[in-house]
Amino acid sequence: MKKIIVIGCSGSGKSTFARKLSAKINIPLYYLDMIWHKPDKTTITEKEFDEQLKTLLQKDKWIIDGNYQRTLEMRLKECDTVFLLDIPTQICLESAKSRIGKKREDLPWLETEFEEDFKQWICDYPYKSLPKILDLLEKYKADKQIIIFKSRAEIDKYLNCN
Repeated sequence: MKKIIVIGCSGSGKSTFARKLSAKINIPLYYLDMIWHKPDKTTITEKEFDEQLKTLLQKDKWIIDGNYQRTLEMRLKECDTVFLLDIPTQICLESAKSRIGKKREDLPWLETEFEEDFKQWICDYPYKSLPKILDLLEKYKADKQIIIFKSRAEIDKYLNCN
């Protein structure tokens, strides 16, 4: 494992898992949210994002945390390992809500409310985003290590046993 992507619904625990994995295996961690978002809650352009992502993908080792479906296939082509956190929607909703008002290293601003659009995105994830992700994983499964977690207990077990 040298080039790793961590994907899953918002609130699934991607960033927490990625941080723990990075510390355990000593591979640098990059948050796509920190690339895409500016501290004033605006974003960079898609072109700027893609250029920064391509530069990152050229590095020898990395863990990249984030969905960003538009660039998922680009990352899949370059990675050797995929961790998909397929955690139940209710847990993702509770997690996302619980972090409101807390400083995070994976987001350049402090969330002050659980926005309805974001809440809806989480609710829609299993139907709109996950099927597309699973299709891409199927396409690349022959030469990738793909690990899918269905619970926080499975995540903890993996981190404690490997």
